[in-house]
Amino acid sequence: MHTPTNNPHSSAMRRGRLIRRHGLFTRVWHWVNLACLVILLMSGLQIFNAHPSLYWGNDSTFDAPALQITAVRGDDGAPMGIVRIAGYQIDTTGVLGLSRHNGELDQRAFPSWATLPGPQWLAMGRYWHFAAAWIFAPLLLAYLAYTLISPTRRRLIWPTAAQWRALPATIAHHARLKFDHGADYNGLQKLTYLLVLFGLLPLMVLTGLTMSPTMNAAWPWLLDMFGSRQSARTLHFIFAFALVAFFVIHLVLVLISGVRNNLRSMITGRYRIGSDTAPARDNRHA
Repeated sequence: MHTPTNNPHSSAMRRGRLIRRHGLFTRVWHWVNLACLVILLMSGLQIFNAHPSLYWGNDSTFDAPALQITAVRGDDGAPMGIVRIAGYQIDTTGVLGLSRHNGELDQRAFPSWATLPGPQWLAMGRYWHFAAAWIFAPLLLAYLAYTLISPTRRRLIWPTAAQWRALPATIAHHARLKFDHGADYNGLQKLTYLLVLFGLLPLMVLTGLTMSPTMNAAWPWLLDMFGSRQSARTLHFIFAFALVAFFVIHLVLVLISGVRNNLRSMITGRYRIGSDTAPARDNRHA
């Protein structure tokens, strides 16, 4: 019969141990980046509300936009919020197109609670958007350079050959809501961060710059890259909501995989790994 033991070493093994996963620069960048992205999203929705339609190509065909969020009169004469996309019309009353503000239904693409700095203030919304963008873009460039220059950071974010081979199994593992608490990110996490950091976020910045006539004059290749300012605006909108989808999934995974451990790693830099993981590598400069 097995007799329980009060061996402190065994207790420590069950609890795992703390490693240094994230350095100060990464942690500061993470939280400043989060604040900037929230302001960019909410002020961007404010700007979109001023003209809630998207187009593709050089022409703005007001009668046939690629996407439109508006309000119309229904068959019974009552107002209804709708989203028109690809020839289809979706009733979104109460959320998109027509939502409540101060207790009354008001026509607006996105509800007032989702916009900054107020329910309908285009000029100030643009100021907020550009102010956050000029903090976000240089910090993103600095972080990407830091990731490429730092060997430790590259190891933490680039999948190993073994992780590439194990990617299908890792995806299946996550689908069953099973998570490992190792010193290293797994292949799926690394691939996702690579796509977001070196794909989605730079494209957000570039499409934003393409909408500026001044930047078109300075960098005409932006228009060649995205086709037109209208196409860039549509892509900017799509990328923004792809980022929202990433944020929601990221937040859910943080909550269900160990909110205390994950938050501690982004506040103090320390992350607790279990005794059943591979030997830890101390990423003290990551």
